[in-house]
Amino acid sequence: MEPARGPCGSPVSGPAGAAAPLGPSAPLEPRLRRLEEELALVRAALADALRRLGLYEQHLPRLLRLLPRATNGAVPEPCLQLDPDGLPLTPPGLPQTISVGTQTEEMMPTLEGQPGASGDQGVPQEPPPPGSPPCPPAPAPASPEPPAPDSPTAAPSLAPRGAHKELRPKEPTQSPGTRRGNYNLEGVSVKMFLRGRPITMYVPSGLGPYGGLRTELPPERLQLDWVYGYRGRDSRSNLHVLASGELVYFMACVVVLLHVPLRRQRHYLRHSDCVRCLAVHPDRLRVATGQAAGVDKDGKLLQPVVYIWDSATLLTLQQIGLGSFERGVGSLAFSTADHGAFLCVVDDSNEHMMSVWDCARGTKLVEVKSTNESVLAVEFNPQDSSSVITSGKSHIYFWTWSGATLTKKQGIFGKYKKPKFIQCFIFNADGDVLTGDSEGNILTWTRVTGDGCTPGKGVKETYQIGQQTRAHEGSIFTLCHRRDGTVLSGGGKDRRVVCWSPALALLQEAELPERFGAVRTIAEGPGDELLVGTTRNALLRGTLDTGFTPIVQGHTDKVWGLATHPSCCLFLTCGHDRQLCLWDGQEHALAWSLALEDTGLCADFHPGGQLVAVGLLTGRWLVLDMTTQQLLAGGSDGNEQLSVVRFSPDGSFLAIGSHDNFIYIYSVTEGGRKYTRFGRCTGHSSFITHLDWSKDGHFIMSNSGDYEILYWDIAGGCKLLRNRFESRDREWASYTCVLGFHVFGVWPDGSDGTDINSLCRSHHERLVAVADDFCKVHLFQYPCACPKAPSHVYGGHGSHVTNVRFTHDDEHLISLGGKDTSVFQWRVLGGPTPPCSRSPCTPEPGVDPDSR
Repeated sequence: MEPARGPCGSPVSGPAGAAAPLGPSAPLEPRLRRLEEELALVRAALADALRRLGLYEQHLPRLLRLLPRATNGAVPEPCLQLDPDGLPLTPPGLPQTISVGTQTEEMMPTLEGQPGASGDQGVPQEPPPPGSPPCPPAPAPASPEPPAPDSPTAAPSLAPRGAHKELRPKEPTQSPGTRRGNYNLEGVSVKMFLRGRPITMYVPSGLGPYGGLRTELPPERLQLDWVYGYRGRDSRSNLHVLASGELVYFMACVVVLLHVPLRRQRHYLRHSDCVRCLAVHPDRLRVATGQAAGVDKDGKLLQPVVYIWDSATLLTLQQIGLGSFERGVGSLAFSTADHGAFLCVVDDSNEHMMSVWDCARGTKLVEVKSTNESVLAVEFNPQDSSSVITSGKSHIYFWTWSGATLTKKQGIFGKYKKPKFIQCFIFNADGDVLTGDSEGNILTWTRVTGDGCTPGKGVKETYQIGQQTRAHEGSIFTLCHRRDGTVLSGGGKDRRVVCWSPALALLQEAELPERFGAVRTIAEGPGDELLVGTTRNALLRGTLDTGFTPIVQGHTDKVWGLATHPSCCLFLTCGHDRQLCLWDGQEHALAWSLALEDTGLCADFHPGGQLVAVGLLTGRWLVLDMTTQQLLAGGSDGNEQLSVVRFSPDGSFLAIGSHDNFIYIYSVTEGGRKYTRFGRCTGHSSFITHLDWSKDGHFIMSNSGDYEILYWDIAGGCKLLRNRFESRDREWASYTCVLGFHVFGVWPDGSDGTDINSLCRSHHERLVAVADDFCKVHLFQYPCACPKAPSHVYGGHGSHVTNVRFTHDDEHLISLGGKDTSVFQWRVLGGPTPPCSRSPCTPEPGVDPDSR
């Protein structure tokens, strides 16, 4: 369900129906793909027409038998009013829509999406509304077998079998149409449309029009409680220590302030897209952060901007450069010599525009094109604000700022090998510049005048290399000037942190464990303590003598799988980095991490809480012991990816939904250690996306990639329930299916059917949390059976939100980012007061739970 995206994973859309021209120069493969999609749409329309024709023919004998008894040859109305599925509509005289004032209120939202099955298959005959005159019984036709997935009458899948969800770019959405949805005022069914395809949902008995439900904003709200992870894989100079002792870094759209001893986080949440760079003012109180550009769900450009804010109050002091930057903000630096009066910004445009801003007024003082190559770092000379240095791919530039002009001089390498990248640089106590490059060398650049004399104010100056020091194997990602005058360097390939004397003599070194990755940045903590950010998104704390331990850890690639423990504040995540992680939501820490054999896409806890099932990209599933992390069982059903694994409420069955269109059912015995194939649910015409068990553990409700809603009798032999009307009053142990009567109100106008990635009902059945494709988490009231239902909307993720789950006590909600690799823990505020009892998730005494 992931669309094409702009920088940092923001969704990208375009004009409705826009398609690339199929000219001679177009690649053959895209042309063929578009033709296949058009053919699939035609096949779907034909299959739908044949199905509807069959339903009309099914009712024809009944109508013909009634003709002789009709007055004046007229057919009685109660037997003629049938919907397109052959179901009885409203009794005579009742309107199809409700009129409000002078306008007609549409009974269902109009949604658009990719072509697929309507979800109305297999409902040949439903009971008439209560009170309707009985019609003579018609001969019961033989129940047809569901069409094979590849048969001509089967509704097409959204993508070829086995195609990974993320490899199918989503077409641009368009504004909702004016097509009116049908609603039976007697409470039989409602319809919603995804790109014109009808999806029928049956109203539970005892509910009147609109199901007797009125959806309002829930009294509960969400507050961001904890952000797991750190963005070290592709950003630099992103870890600093504030005057308060808090660490400041960023993840997705959130700037995190972490107080390590208190295990407390605060969050700056003003940014609308991923934060890319960070600078701390010389007073160590004010912070500047710059973000990437992106687009919203309507395709409107979100302009990159820099915010200057107060770390004590989290209040924004200044907004810098709205409308001035392109693509994003790449590097930031406060001036030092004049107490942080100026801010230098380099954007991510082709020319990497460099500008200097007045921090107090927010005005631009000077701007110039810097280079067509990537710029990785920028800094003011700490002794002279008129001197600025930038470095990056194959260059280091020494800039002089005078009035409204910025002039540069390129660093000359002379006899020294020119590196591919100059990753970082610092100023030492003598005013010299030390650079770290991709060759593993530290170069010392000395400032001299044109005649080689001592530099002076206003004299033409330049820099030349005075010393080369071999420091690391591979790139040097960071340099840090310590309070005692020594220099620290961090290596990429060798993962070493090395301490150097002011003259660059080797003093001491330490190597990071391989699982944490390379050194990305280094900051000084209290005393001899060092803080290290790594390329595998971890923050470490320690010294060169004692080594380093993690204080923050996270995923390093897209995250999809999520499961919450049935009885305590623990949850599991897995993703494309092939890591299965167990998180302690009470301690806000990683409990353990296990390497999987392949990408993990879904997970679920056994009701007893001691076992966990994990589904992989290869079609293989695993069952692991939570305590020992040992493999207890496993299997493989086909060779296509698994979308969902789910234990039944009593733990006696395991259901596995696959991209091969089947749901595999296993019986579970011996305390969850033995798994025997029980059956297979066959009938979906596209890949399985979501499924839920009934509370009695006998039935399953499932959704597929072509928007079908099907029901299965598992206890009766994994049979497809063709009369879906009979399942309208069934109670479900969980509700994660994104299509169904109880949740159809969560779908926005103009949706293309892939805009909602995940949905979860709370355990007390009052809330529905939704993860959408536009970086947002929504909180709805449950049931949400009203068109255009209102919701509380929360940002923070910088990419599509892939999954959401409530913890066992509904006190927290967990959400996953996709490409931003983030894991957010939200606190649920408001609502009924829970009983006062100490639980595994109860905050420790003396700590304000809302202060986290």
